[in-house]
Amino acid sequence: MAEAHQAVAFQFTVTPDGIDLQLSHEALKQICLSGLHSWKKKFIRFKNGIITGVFPASPSSWFIVVVGVMSSMYTKVDPSLGMIARISRTLDGTGYLSTQTKEVVSSFLFGTGLWVALIFTMRYSLKVLLSYHGWMFAEHGKMSRSTKIWMTMVKIFSGRKPMLYSFQTSLPRQPVPAVKDTVNRYLESVKPLMKEEDFKRMTVLAQDFAVTLGPRLQWYLKLKSWWATNYVSDWWEEYIYLRSRGPLMVNSNYYAMELLYVTPTPIQAARAGNTIHAILLYRRKLDREEIKPTRLVSTIPLCSAQWERLFNTCRIPGEETDTIQHLKDSRHIVVFHRGRYFKVWLYHNGRLLKPRELEQQMQRILDDPSEPQPGEATLAALTAGDRIPWAKCRKAYFARGKNKQSLDAVEKAAFFVTLDETEQGYRKEDPEVSMDSYAKSLLHGQCYDRWFDKSLTYIVFKNGKIGMNAEHSWADAPIVAHLWEEIMATDWFQLGYEEDGHCKGNTNPNIPCPTRLQWDIPEACREVIATSLSSANLLANNVDMHSFPFHTFGKGLIKKCRTSPDAFIQLALQLAHYKDMGKFCLTYEASMTRLFREGRTETVRSCTTESCNFVLAMMDPTQTVEQKLKLFKTASEKHQHLYRLAMTGAGIDRHLFCLYVVSKYLAVESPFLKEVLSEPWRLSTSQTPQQQVELFDFSKYPNYVSGGGGFGPVADDGYGVSYIIVGEHFIHFHISSKFSSPETDSHRFGKHLREAMSDIIALFGLTENSKK
Repeated sequence: MAEAHQAVAFQFTVTPDGIDLQLSHEALKQICLSGLHSWKKKFIRFKNGIITGVFPASPSSWFIVVVGVMSSMYTKVDPSLGMIARISRTLDGTGYLSTQTKEVVSSFLFGTGLWVALIFTMRYSLKVLLSYHGWMFAEHGKMSRSTKIWMTMVKIFSGRKPMLYSFQTSLPRQPVPAVKDTVNRYLESVKPLMKEEDFKRMTVLAQDFAVTLGPRLQWYLKLKSWWATNYVSDWWEEYIYLRSRGPLMVNSNYYAMELLYVTPTPIQAARAGNTIHAILLYRRKLDREEIKPTRLVSTIPLCSAQWERLFNTCRIPGEETDTIQHLKDSRHIVVFHRGRYFKVWLYHNGRLLKPRELEQQMQRILDDPSEPQPGEATLAALTAGDRIPWAKCRKAYFARGKNKQSLDAVEKAAFFVTLDETEQGYRKEDPEVSMDSYAKSLLHGQCYDRWFDKSLTYIVFKNGKIGMNAEHSWADAPIVAHLWEEIMATDWFQLGYEEDGHCKGNTNPNIPCPTRLQWDIPEACREVIATSLSSANLLANNVDMHSFPFHTFGKGLIKKCRTSPDAFIQLALQLAHYKDMGKFCLTYEASMTRLFREGRTETVRSCTTESCNFVLAMMDPTQTVEQKLKLFKTASEKHQHLYRLAMTGAGIDRHLFCLYVVSKYLAVESPFLKEVLSEPWRLSTSQTPQQQVELFDFSKYPNYVSGGGGFGPVADDGYGVSYIIVGEHFIHFHISSKFSSPETDSHRFGKHLREAMSDIIALFGLTENSKK
């Protein structure tokens, strides 16, 4: 094994004849290759740092500018307006330089200074251009001449080949909205949800806050926005995620499904080998910053900061607050199978393991007959339960010895892998039960077979299906979705499999076997594990999950309604909820604020006065189709407007959240903020974006559709709904709720959602045949 090789790389024995040196050449070779790999990564980071540091210029542009300035000496043209001569006079004081040397040095210094000044000018100009968001509020499909000129200017100042982090210093800061604007938008959002007397009381509280305490809190928030990179993100990460003391499983972590209807191989080890290699190829691209930055309408860049902690990251429990541990590199993964943990090295002879070699390592784990050590099988249940017991247990039993070494191996791994013993995925003969089981397995598994603290837990099922469980604090779902799309495309179209289902290539018997992690878990710790597992099982068994594909129509038909597909689905969700509950509720839709540096998310309050009017009209048989269509158009336009406001930093909830945090720091009470932040989101929704459409040709591969991902219910008596729009003809939904609530039923809501989608499309006289 690699550790053993390194331990005996250099030994010596003292004999009567002198010192006898014993060298392990293989171990020395591996150490040398490891060092070369480390220095290579440092050089790549240094090179990328330079390229990103001079963006939107390039290192070669420095040479062009300096040579251009220096060549002007021979044409008797002074582009510096006397600056070169002034620098030359300054150099006169040295007395060591000839006249010609002084001219060359002066031109060199001026050219370099001019180049740096041009970089900062271009960067500032790009930041000013990106601060304009009027283009987003233009009517869909219509672009004014001024917007076209603006987009052309953005393209000019964006450089030719931006790297992943090239735009970071050019992105504007997230603005702080005016208190009165936020308060007015809040009142507008809750008006359809409150009784008249309750709304009047809330209006008095809100208006009092806007003129008394609000401006004082706003002053501190403005100060933070000038000083910090983003006035929201650090507090959001700390107070919403890291200080939460409840379980991560179900409550915070989310999952991703793979392609529903096709599986390239039924061999578990082979699928693991190919896809782990695909993940490592993506990580290498990330390390080299070769991933293209995401851009809206192929022009406007989004913040890439969240990619930094995708790999080599783990959430570390604390009694008061958790922390995020991120390493620059990790050369191993940890694999869980049948209650045992294995450390698998990812490199051999200075290179990444090939797919067939990784398959070999996975098969060795599957074939290993050893039994779990006492307490080992259910150890990961500690990460599924409450944070405080896990933090205390970690401090008491995992701070030294073999337990610390093994825990370090898990927490410092590139990512965590589970070779699951169950078979999951879509089954044609039983689609509903199979999809619900697949979703629940990805969300919580058996509560002890996923390491919920790791940024990524990659799951490979016995029948070759795959999935992902992701921790939420370090980044949001679009980052994991981008990785997930590339994994599936690389697995299918780049790596492929042999006809017998195994990975391409040959095995390598010289690769050291995976290493069993060793644990010494005392009885007291095992009792804590059992308690955590018991509470985690209660939580998991209470989740009512319904995951289903919607084939009736997709984005192609919705676009014929001249509306946004997202607005269409959100209105369908409002109609479905009213059919399900007979009332409206506060609705959360996640939007992103990555138009700003280090932006994360904002809330779109999808339940509006306009959407309620539309839903009531749909439930009223006396309303004509024309009246319903008019109300639909008004409601969808309102939703799109709110979504755009959220994306451009003019949302409601993050501003109020930050004002609340400031009030806590100042130790002042705000009845308005306290009531706002205690309101439950009984319908929490999110769309999983499909970002790399070019990876899958759905006209050629119509069955290569992903199920997207989902999450657990946010409220005890509410629903969590996630959806993905794939291609032109497919939408997939994930609905979660709790069995303990007598008001909710995920399958019932799914039925109402399918009806609502069909009811709305019928208003337009469109059917399945309309898309042909």
